[in-house]
Amino acid sequence: MYYEDENNLYHYSYRKGDKSVVEPVYNTRNYAEEPAEAEQPKRKRGRGLGLVALMLVCALIGGLVGAGASRVTGAKADSATRGGSTSIEVSDREGVDVQTVAVNGTKKLTLPELYKANINSVVSINTTITTNVFNQTVQSASAGSGFIITSDGYIVTNYHVIDSANDVKVTLYDGKEYEAKVIGGDSDYDIAVLKIEATGLQAVTLGNSATLQIGDDIAAIGNPLGELTFSMSEGIVSCVDREINLDGTPFNMIQVTAAINPGNSGGPLFNTYGEVVGIVSAKYTAYANTVAEGLGFAIPINDVIAMVEDIMENGRVTNRPYFGITVENVTARRAQQNGYSVDAGVRVSSVETGGAADKAGIKAGDIIVKLGDRDVTSITDLNAAKKTYKAGDTATVTVNRNGELVELSITFDAVPEQTATAQQPQNQQPGNGDNYYYYGGDGNNGYFDPWDFFNQFFGNVYGSNGSSNCGYGYNG
Repeated sequence: MYYEDENNLYHYSYRKGDKSVVEPVYNTRNYAEEPAEAEQPKRKRGRGLGLVALMLVCALIGGLVGAGASRVTGAKADSATRGGSTSIEVSDREGVDVQTVAVNGTKKLTLPELYKANINSVVSINTTITTNVFNQTVQSASAGSGFIITSDGYIVTNYHVIDSANDVKVTLYDGKEYEAKVIGGDSDYDIAVLKIEATGLQAVTLGNSATLQIGDDIAAIGNPLGELTFSMSEGIVSCVDREINLDGTPFNMIQVTAAINPGNSGGPLFNTYGEVVGIVSAKYTAYANTVAEGLGFAIPINDVIAMVEDIMENGRVTNRPYFGITVENVTARRAQQNGYSVDAGVRVSSVETGGAADKAGIKAGDIIVKLGDRDVTSITDLNAAKKTYKAGDTATVTVNRNGELVELSITFDAVPEQTATAQQPQNQQPGNGDNYYYYGGDGNNGYFDPWDFFNQFFGNVYGSNGSSNCGYGYNG
């Protein structure tokens, strides 16, 4: 701010507390030409001394209140002799440099500590996809993120990052690039495992995603846009156990406010102890024509770590639960047409002899309305409920049988390898898992329904999530 000293000189100060006194100068007399011993009016001398005293008091208060000492630039002594002060206060606090790498899982880390402790465990993933369009070979590229889970080169990422890729390259933080082999993956859980030929790598420390609470601080490291490599964003947990639907596949997710963008997929989500508690998977940018920000999602690490280990050992998830049934959605229209006693649920079309459902007493025509403690109104609900179990687990299935509710106990089988392969048709969109479409109306009386045909056709082409009235089948 500007102020006038006793010599009618204007000065500028950044000092907090200085009072601005700006008065027009009507006297054009040149004081510089006056004899040095000329006596100045007492009123001006008193005002100048008052200003100096006021500035000294403000400086003293500022020094006591300020956080740490300040280094004053400029000729302070010289300015004091002029009765004024021209100074810029600069903090002499030394910046904190993270010299040693913190040990994950031992104490709460600052964000710089978290980044330095884990950046060498995060990788950039670039893929090449070769397709044939009208007998012309077309190549496309995509990018994502991942993290090293073992020191000998096993890497976790999202299934959709490497889906259909012909070539996968992994780049470490130090710039080293490796050809990666896809060990296996599962589209239903959007996880995949890669392997590079390297040893002595720095692996992440896994945490317990079940301990996360709304409001907890988190951080994500990845490669947003595939170009801004090894960037970190931070935020809080907005929600836990958030159920969302991606391309027709239900997921249990951690919702976060950290900036998540294309290229972040497959990267790690850290808690404040530097432990991986999730796999960054998705971001909603728009919903119902409304732009959305601050909505990122990650797969809880507890939900998939057993499957990751299964893929590392067997190349696929061998412990996925299996009913051994073929089913279809029940809708209000179908219920009315066929005389069902409920207008929502999943109707069993057929039961495999000797399968888990057969052993549990489930029969063709039963309508599944509940699995465990979860209500089932559609195949999407059934998928979401089933994903909370693994092969060998026992659950209670509630079915509506001819208008009566019947509770049955089922022990899940594992998905047969040949069935898992057969349930991935070429025209299936990624993420549909073990669902498949079939033609022929609702499968009950064999009638042809143009609306069902329309929905079924566009469901195949555009990846319907099965929420429409199309002929939607399921074998699992």
